Amino acid sequence: MKFLTLEKEGRKTLGVKTEAGIIDVEAALNGGNDEKIPTTITEVIEYGEEAVEKVRGFINQLDTTDSPLYLVDEKNCTYGPCVVQPNKIICVGLNYRKHADETNAPYPQVPILFNKFNNTLTGHKRDIAVPSVTEKLDYEVELGVVIGKKAKYVSKAEALDYVFGYCTVNDLSARDLQLKTPQWLLGKTCDDFSPVGPYLVTADEIGDPQKLNLKTVVNGEVRQNSNTEDMIFSVAEIVSYISQHMTLVPGDLILTGTPEGVVLGRPEAEQVYLQAGDVVTVEIENLGALTNTFVKETI
Repeated sequence: MKFLTLEKEGRKTLGVKTEAGIIDVEAALNGGNDEKIPTTITEVIEYGEEAVEKVRGFINQLDTTDSPLYLVDEKNCTYGPCVVQPNKIICVGLNYRKHADETNAPYPQVPILFNKFNNTLTGHKRDIAVPSVTEKLDYEVELGVVIGKKAKYVSKAEALDYVFGYCTVNDLSARDLQLKTPQWLLGKTCDDFSPVGPYLVTADEIGDPQKLNLKTVVNGEVRQNSNTEDMIFSVAEIVSYISQHMTLVPGDLILTGTPEGVVLGRPEAEQVYLQAGDVVTVEIENLGALTNTFVKETI
């Protein structure tokens, strides 16, 4: 299934992408909830397969033939981040061979991990302010992995069983801040630096996460165009590795690295970083395209 977050009157509620359009689950319930149907993405992730099946059954019995009020036009809805309350946001650096090559970095022997925070989360079609503290804002299309079950000391062979679903993420990076110190955190954690969505797609619809095309388009120009098969460490390896060191819980979000084509990887004379007015779309096969417009920061 394809889940999403709808923002309504300051609240984040559950939406489901269907062939008929987006179903606003809360509106479709119309005040009734006899079967305890989840109305937020957090509830769906927390209760896992049981919650997914309840939502699926509820959606399948709805009549969408006469454009009911709970059928939302995608052009008019306000998207929130498809994951809204992760306990942890864990990122993997230098995880694509060609990206390591373009930045003249050696291939890591183990996954390079760093973290982001919930202040970085935003959604599809949301404006993002270019922070006044950076002159080198870069894009990074990444496969997002959302954990569905508590995971500790899981093997590589079992790791994908702990994945709830996948999403498209733009791991925005202020390179001048990122490289100011050996720790990358400062350049990765400005507000809205992790747009995620539009959809959180359940793992059963994706199959092998190592065979997904992904790309970035900036103002109509394709900048990144690769495939997750170029990862140094696979999704299964990453989930297993992290679980050896910390307990993963439902809703945790893992960003698995970016392929070649970032601004930082270009010759210095050709590096043109993101500016106010730029429109960036990151897209991953079967997961959807995530678009954001960058604007000047106002205080």
